[in-house]
Amino acid sequence: MTLRVSPRVTHTLDAAAEQLLRELTPQVLGAVVRRFGDFAAAEDAVQEALVAAAIQWPREGVPANPRGWLIHVAARRMTDYIRAETARRRRENAAALDTDVVIPSLDDEVIERDDTLILLFMCCHSALTNSSSIALTLRAVGGLTTAEIARAFLVPESTMAQRISRAKQTIRNSGVPFSMPTPEERSERLRAVLHVLYLIFNEGYTTTSGPDLQRSDLTREAIRLTRAVHRLLPNDTEIAGLLALMLLTDARRAARTGPDGELIPLTTQDRLLWDRTLIEEGGALVTAAFAQGSIGPYQLQAAIAALHDEAPRAEDTDWPQILALYTLLMRMSDNPMVALNHAVATAMVKGPAAGLSLLHTLDNDPRLKDHHRLDAVRAHLHELAGDYEAAIAHYRTAAGRTTNLPERDYLLTQAARLLGRAG
Repeated sequence: MTLRVSPRVTHTLDAAAEQLLRELTPQVLGAVVRRFGDFAAAEDAVQEALVAAAIQWPREGVPANPRGWLIHVAARRMTDYIRAETARRRRENAAALDTDVVIPSLDDEVIERDDTLILLFMCCHSALTNSSSIALTLRAVGGLTTAEIARAFLVPESTMAQRISRAKQTIRNSGVPFSMPTPEERSERLRAVLHVLYLIFNEGYTTTSGPDLQRSDLTREAIRLTRAVHRLLPNDTEIAGLLALMLLTDARRAARTGPDGELIPLTTQDRLLWDRTLIEEGGALVTAAFAQGSIGPYQLQAAIAALHDEAPRAEDTDWPQILALYTLLMRMSDNPMVALNHAVATAMVKGPAAGLSLLHTLDNDPRLKDHHRLDAVRAHLHELAGDYEAAIAHYRTAAGRTTNLPERDYLLTQAARLLGRAG
């Protein structure tokens, strides 16, 4: 769920309050779902509470307990909904007994408890397919719009909207209780949970659309939730690997943009701005996970991130080892983004022609159709090969396909930079 308020009120809500609402939304939704049980109706009630906050908080000030305020407002909306639905059913069935409406109460324990982790596992219920679980959780817990989720899955927005709608209906029909699953159920849902957290983090690290390169609220929430899952299952090496990957990647966040929000690529970042505390924590996590002997995709990606972070300069990067890790990762995953990165690593070790050859195998992958990253990588490798005209063409094509403005500006700048070399 995302904050969707009328333009006539958003201009009065400052950035700090709007960010607070985004961060509180999954917690509030979790509390309301746990008490009332109806996922879809609770989502609508929380949305109404967000709109009420956007109108009232600028005028009256942010309440001392904003989470409790939102829960109470959403609960009132749910109470009205339950009463209206009960009255409608009575009108439709005049013979029904006239019984009192039972409205669940919201006590202090509900207001103070953070139900986001339970909500995360609920959305990954066994009644749902993995793709539906991931989509629903990205919407309810991650705060992504349907369009953002569709781009993350590389499917049309209409397809994703139908998938989310069906998932909510399945949750409603299943009658699943809002509680932490049993150890056996946790194991069944864990793969989907980790995929969700991975996608939430990626969307925060490089947003699919909009004026900003990254959304730190999403990366922070993904890290927070992954830490919570890691505390719940401390011996799972893939959870540790995913947390390590997030920390090692997020450590570079301060160096990824310039003073005007422009994108700064990894090779030219000021590495003194990288967060050494996060790098050390992430490195320790992945080292401990590898030592247990069970290697998974998230651990491999974390190891690659660690190699980038350990290089004092871009030219010191251990590309042969990175290529070896990507080669192993390719055997475990059919993710086209992994294939793109494998092509880059191949180019850095064996030359750009070898990398470009690998890209041909991705041209017919429907998941990458019209995706800007394929053209961006092809442009970069053509530039390394000295074919500046081809590089310019692909940089421009990539710029036309991305909806992230800093990425678009960077790609256009790269094309413009090469104009003098072409011809």
